[in-house]
Amino acid sequence: MDGDTRYSIGELARRTGLTVKAIRFYSDRGIVPPTDRSRAGYRRYDADAVARLELVRTLRDLGVDLSTIRRVVDREVPLAEVAAAHAEALAVQIRVLRLRRAVFTVAARRGSGPAEVDDLHRLARLTTGEREHLVADFLDTVFAGLGDRPAYPGIVVSMTPALPDEPSTEQIEAWLELAELSRDSTFRGSMRRLARQHAADHDVPGLPRPDAVAVVRDAVAPALAAGLDPTGPEADPVVAAVTSRYAHLTQLPDDADLRRRLLDRVTAANDPRRDRYLHLLSVINGWSTGGAVGPALEWFSRALRARAPEPTA
Repeated sequence: MDGDTRYSIGELARRTGLTVKAIRFYSDRGIVPPTDRSRAGYRRYDADAVARLELVRTLRDLGVDLSTIRRVVDREVPLAEVAAAHAEALAVQIRVLRLRRAVFTVAARRGSGPAEVDDLHRLARLTTGEREHLVADFLDTVFAGLGDRPAYPGIVVSMTPALPDEPSTEQIEAWLELAELSRDSTFRGSMRRLARQHAADHDVPGLPRPDAVAVVRDAVAPALAAGLDPTGPEADPVVAAVTSRYAHLTQLPDDADLRRRLLDRVTAANDPRRDRYLHLLSVINGWSTGGAVGPALEWFSRALRARAPEPTA
């Protein structure tokens, strides 16, 4: 471009795609001053003005305020410094917008009223420390008195959500639901009971071993896949395999009492909220979500009940 070429404001508007009014506005504020004036007094602009206008338009499209744009084009502040500041500001705005989107998405899905929306909003805005306190209170309630057992500190860690610094909308939604579950007193009671049953089953010497849920899940998965009827004779080998394995692990006889104990364990674990908590935990922590154990527990519960002895008169 010829550095001596001069453009009228109309020509400059055609070259840049900006309106004459916009160019005059920037010119009057000294952001893109005219290079000189014609003999008739009309503003004229050179190639540098074209470049400045292109930069001004780009920065305005990116949301930079006029005072900052003037400092950039006048080289009072480096463009890289302004870009870094605005990138950080946008990151904050994006986080806020994700939180808002998650709250509104959950509220719309549930048909929430004002009180629930307010509660969801409060949960979404918790600080890292506040989130950690809420989860710690839940886990302390569930595992109170069991922390001296070697396996439990690791279990507690594995059940602790850690929302990342830049969570996705899905992770925020999962956090909102998990936080509500953590505050549910009935869910806390259910999980506390399950933790104590787990502890009782492991109150035997030896290395760490699978619990009742894991034994049932592993043995029943093929039966579920094959579509076996839990009440039919074809399920007998599956039931026998589970009870035999469970008896071996707990060092108890494989009898009616053991089956009642096992049914109690499976019934306590077959709480859909437990599967849901573990699913939400995986979403928040970025783990593989895996499959729910509920179907296996339900299948085995039906199988055990179908084989329970008839009550005596």
